[in-house]
Amino acid sequence: MRGSSLATRLFLSATAWVVVILVITGVILSSVYRNATERAFDRRINLYLRTLIAEVATPDEPPDHQFQSLGEPLFELPLSGWYWQIVRTDEKAETKASRSLWDKKLPKLEDIGADLTPAGIRLGYIDGPEGQSLRVVERPVDLGADGKYLVSVAGDASEIFDEIRAFDYYLGGTFAALGIVLLLTTIFQVRFGLAPLKRISESIADIRSGRAERLEGEFPVEIAPLARETNALIDANREIVERARTHVGNLAHAIKTPLSVIVNEAAAHAVDPFASKVLEQADVMRDQVAHHLERARIAARVTIVGTVTEVAPAIEALRRTMEKIHRDRGITISVRADPHAKFRGERQDLEEMAGNLVDNACKWAASQVFIEVRAEAAAGTGPRLRLIVDDDGRGLSAAERAQVSRRGQRLDESKPGSGLGLSIVIDLAGLYGGSLVLGDAPIGGLRAELVLPGI
Repeated sequence: MRGSSLATRLFLSATAWVVVILVITGVILSSVYRNATERAFDRRINLYLRTLIAEVATPDEPPDHQFQSLGEPLFELPLSGWYWQIVRTDEKAETKASRSLWDKKLPKLEDIGADLTPAGIRLGYIDGPEGQSLRVVERPVDLGADGKYLVSVAGDASEIFDEIRAFDYYLGGTFAALGIVLLLTTIFQVRFGLAPLKRISESIADIRSGRAERLEGEFPVEIAPLARETNALIDANREIVERARTHVGNLAHAIKTPLSVIVNEAAAHAVDPFASKVLEQADVMRDQVAHHLERARIAARVTIVGTVTEVAPAIEALRRTMEKIHRDRGITISVRADPHAKFRGERQDLEEMAGNLVDNACKWAASQVFIEVRAEAAAGTGPRLRLIVDDDGRGLSAAERAQVSRRGQRLDESKPGSGLGLSIVIDLAGLYGGSLVLGDAPIGGLRAELVLPGI
């Protein structure tokens, strides 16, 4: 899909939105899960905190009883990451801690700027005795005459981080798979949605190549007007061409009749110099009228969309005809034609252009004429048809090539013809957007290289 295509634009825009939405959703879900994991962890250490506060608030119990009631073996293992600490904050300044804390102390959240929550506790993260991250809940307790205490419980925060990391990993994998599925779905939707446009494009290509005359089939309501207008344009083009042909034919008859009258009247007084001049100019007028009417006729035919001619059969038929015409001179005509070569135009025009070139080559050839037909794909101009006609005659200099390309110019009056052949070829090729180039043939004579639009 090219960058300027609708499919690429739709795919890139859908991809951008899918990525943005999945990233935002992933960040939100990760944040929600992190908060839920922290709340679950906080409920656990809050349970231990309330148990310790209850023990602290019961001074009649034996001193060791308040530490045995937590029921968590990790508080007994040295430096396990699970600790509790009770600090008396009045004048007595006593500290009691779990065995797991060993001889270390937990820093106070109050000292690192943690604020009391509406529930009267502080929550936060601190670095533990072994450098591990700890999640701490801390609550000041005022027992009046029995003293003031700061009760803290800390748990290993790696449990929180591991849970969040695992969730992010699975979330990322799930969203990546979901993104791939969504992008594949987008590709399918884009291709499915734009399929009618592709069908229209292929149908137009078929019309240009001559395989179809109209856009056929049912189209979605959004592009059905485009198909109708395209068909209407094709029909209007054909009607205009037909009218142009009719007008050209009428004009030909309207002009030829007066010219014939003038020629007949002048021929009746052939001995008169004035009549001879009239006959001469009438022939020029007739030639000019025929030339320009032919150009108009060809221009009308060129505007018709979808006319295609198989080149190889036309050239083979031309070869047989020319061998019969020039059989008295023993001219050998060889043909090498690409069987897939096609001309985007009418067969009559191809035969007229090729016939003039081959006939000219046969007139000047010593013994052989070689015809080659190639189908080429030219960048930017589309498929091209290249017709090469070589002869083994004397050839032409650069000045002579320029002269014979002009209308009515002949180098040898002994050869039959009017001198219009090459100029007609140039005119017709130009109408089709092609060209004619004269050069030196490898077999010693003149090379005529005709380039025309192909399929």
